[in-house]
Amino acid sequence: MTASIDRASVGLRSERGPVLGALMLSTGLIAIDATILATAVPSIVRDLGSYEQFPWLFSVYLLAQAVSVPIYSRFADTVGRKPIILLGIGLFLLGSLLSGLAWSMTALIVFRVVQGLGAGAVAPMSMTIVGDIYTVAERAKVQGYIASVWAISSVVGPALGGIFAQLDAWRWIFWVNIPLCLIAAWMLLRKYHEKVEPQRHRIDYLGAALLTVGLTGLILGMLEGGNAWDWISVPSVVCFGLGVAALAVFAVVERRAAEPIVDLRLAARPLILTTTIVSLGIGALLTGVTSFAPAYLEGSIGIAPLLSGLAVAALTLGWPLAAANAGRLYLRIGFRRTALTGLLIATLAAVALAIVSPWPNPVVIAAVAFVLGFGLGWSAAPTLIAAQAAVGWGERGAVTGMNAFARSAGSALGVAVFGAISNAVIARGAGPQDPGTIVDASFWVFVAAAVVAVLTLIAAAFMPRDAAVAHDSGTEPRS
Repeated sequence: MTASIDRASVGLRSERGPVLGALMLSTGLIAIDATILATAVPSIVRDLGSYEQFPWLFSVYLLAQAVSVPIYSRFADTVGRKPIILLGIGLFLLGSLLSGLAWSMTALIVFRVVQGLGAGAVAPMSMTIVGDIYTVAERAKVQGYIASVWAISSVVGPALGGIFAQLDAWRWIFWVNIPLCLIAAWMLLRKYHEKVEPQRHRIDYLGAALLTVGLTGLILGMLEGGNAWDWISVPSVVCFGLGVAALAVFAVVERRAAEPIVDLRLAARPLILTTTIVSLGIGALLTGVTSFAPAYLEGSIGIAPLLSGLAVAALTLGWPLAAANAGRLYLRIGFRRTALTGLLIATLAAVALAIVSPWPNPVVIAAVAFVLGFGLGWSAAPTLIAAQAAVGWGERGAVTGMNAFARSAGSALGVAVFGAISNAVIARGAGPQDPGTIVDASFWVFVAAAVVAVLTLIAAAFMPRDAAVAHDSGTEPRS
C-alpha cells in the first residue's frame, strides 16, 4: 500500500461517492445537533423553566447514545451496517419531532432520550462503513470530506440556534432535523448496498441493563447532589452506590457473556485500551465546553445567543480543519505522535480558557476555543483510525462502537460533573441571574476541563508506538 491515493478514487464522483455523500449527510445530523442546542438554552429555560435542569438536556441525550452505541455495534457485526444506521435515523427523526412539541422541561428531557438512541446508531455506523469501504491511506483523504461536514455544521448549527433563540422559535432547532433525516435515509436506501450472511446472535440484555443503571446512577447523583438533595444524604449514597455496584457487576457479566455489549477483552489490547481512554477524555472536553460556554457568555455579559453561538462555533470549526489534515500527518509520523501533538495543543488551550474566563470576552473565548477544537480534531481521528486499522471486519464494528461509546460516555459524565460543579457554585452564590455568580461557576467548570485535558494527554502518551500503514488490516468493501 502507498500513501499516495488518487483523490478521484475516493471523492464524491468516484464509484463509492454516492455512499460517501450519504454518510456525510448522516454525519451532518449529529454534527448540527452537537452545536445548535447550546446557544438556545437560556431561551428554552425562559419558556419551560428549571435552569438547574438544563444539563440534563445534554446528559440524557449522551447517556442514551453511550448505552446504545455498543448494542448497535454488536448488531452491526451480525446483521450488517445498513439496517442499524436506518433505524438510528428513524429514531433521531422521531425524537426531533417530539422534542419540538415538548410542553415542559421534563418532556423535553424524555424526548432527548429518543434522539440520543438514534444518534447512538448514526454516528458509529457512519464511521464503521467508512472503515469497511476505504483503506487507512484512503481514509486520510475521506476524513477531509467528513471533516467538511463538521466545518459547515460548526457555523450553521450555532447560527441557526442563535437565530431561532432570538426569534423565540427554539422548537425549530429540533424540527430542522426532519428533512435532513428523510434525505439521508432515502440516499442510503438507494445507494448503499451490502451483502451480509444472516448470523444467529444473542442479545446481552443483562449487560445493557446493568450499563444503563450504572451510568444513570452516577449521572443522577452528580447532577442532583447539592441541588435536589444534600451531597451527604441517603439519596446520594443510593445513587452513587447503585451506580458503582451496577458497573462492577457489569464488568463481571461482560467477561462471561457470549456476545457482550462491550467486549472488555478488546480492552486487553494496549492500543484499544489507550485509544478508548483518550476518546473518553475527548468527549468530556468537547461537550463540556460547548455545553457551558454559551450560557457563560450570555449569563455574564448578556450577549445575544447568535454571538455566543459563534464563539462556540470557533471550537467546532477548529476540529474539522485539524481532522481534515490529520491524515497527512499520521501517515508520516504515526498515530501516536499525531494524537500527542493534538492533545498537547488542546491541553494548552484548556488551561488558557480557565485563565481568561474571569474576564468574559467573546472574541478571546472564540480564539481559545478554536485552538482547543483544533487540538481535539488532530487527536480524535488518529486514535479512532488506529483502533479500526488494528482489527478485521468482524471486530471493526465492536471496536468503533467501543470508541464511540467511550466518547459518548465521557460526554455524558463530563456534562454531569461540570454541571454538578456549576450548580454547586451557583447554589452558594447569588443564583443563576447574577452575572458574577455565572462567571465564578464557569471558571471552575473550565478548571475541571483543564484537568481532564491533562489526564487525557497522559493517557495518549501510553499509546503503543506505530507506523500508520503497518496497522492497516485491509478493507472488505460491502457496497
